[in-house]
Amino acid sequence: MVFKFREFTDVVMTIPVLYSACKCHKGHEFVLVTRESLVELFVNQPDNLTVVGVNLENYHGINGPRRLWRELKDKFDPSSVIDLDVDITTRLVTLNARMSGLKTSTVTPPQRNARQLTRETNKVMLPLVSARARYREAFFRAGLPVQERFEGLYGHGGHGDERLFAAVSEPKKPGEVWIGIAPFAKHRGKSYPTELVEEVVAIIGSEVGNAKVFLFGGGEEERRILADWDAKYPFAVSPAVARMGFPAELSLLSHIDVMLTMDSANMHLASLVGTKCVTMWGATHPYCGYKGWHQAESLNLSLPMPCRPCSLYGDKPCHRGDYHCLTAIKPRVVADKVKIALTD
Repeated sequence: MVFKFREFTDVVMTIPVLYSACKCHKGHEFVLVTRESLVELFVNQPDNLTVVGVNLENYHGINGPRRLWRELKDKFDPSSVIDLDVDITTRLVTLNARMSGLKTSTVTPPQRNARQLTRETNKVMLPLVSARARYREAFFRAGLPVQERFEGLYGHGGHGDERLFAAVSEPKKPGEVWIGIAPFAKHRGKSYPTELVEEVVAIIGSEVGNAKVFLFGGGEEERRILADWDAKYPFAVSPAVARMGFPAELSLLSHIDVMLTMDSANMHLASLVGTKCVTMWGATHPYCGYKGWHQAESLNLSLPMPCRPCSLYGDKPCHRGDYHCLTAIKPRVVADKVKIALTD
């Protein structure tokens, strides 16, 4: 039984490891316990994987995790537990599992030398152990060594069912180029300014022949902005307006030729279906351990500033106060990077 609730992006990043573990150990049954809103993420899951959705609002207080554990234990009777969160809820669940006599394993939190990488001066620019590697270590400590067996949610070079996103777009026509743009992120330190993103959209639409540009975002304000661009640019389509579910969005992403993303969940979603990403890095850095699965270093776009990275997650205020690491990247440079990626 594997627990992973915290942060949407982190849940997405577990998929290559979890699917690989299932394929490496076909004689085992795996149960992933996650947020109920994320169950649909796990498309084409291995036969020996069961994904259980839980609403943590129903398990508040000191007794909530104990009750959750008892319910899961009665239903699945697991033989071991792997905690990929190590937050207060999963710590208590894991403690109850250990008290029940089960073998438990927990993920190692980001290393202490993360501080050396993100401090303002005297940085040590060495890559941290990636999140996926730390997840693999947790499986190894549980006696389940993991070799990579994941080839994408639709297999190597595969694509999702076009009928799933028929409400948003017709199937790709011969010679048509599909470009995805996901300009938003949870924190300002990872978000390219909206007015500059619109310039990128306009350049790509005018210079890439036969292009269709798909605009991705989630929040209400994001949907409003993307709806305006959808109406303004005839080549633009906003799936966000249609509020597609994860199966439809993943299927659409698998048909896109290149994605432009921030260091965000959309980078990881596109990676799961084998779509290459031009990724913009501002306050964060690939060295922080959250690079997209199998994404090429050559497609990363950032400025060589001595203050970068200033945090692992992009949530800390800018030392300079102007977020120069993102605002100084010219839309022309971004658009040209996307055009280069289309020809690679």
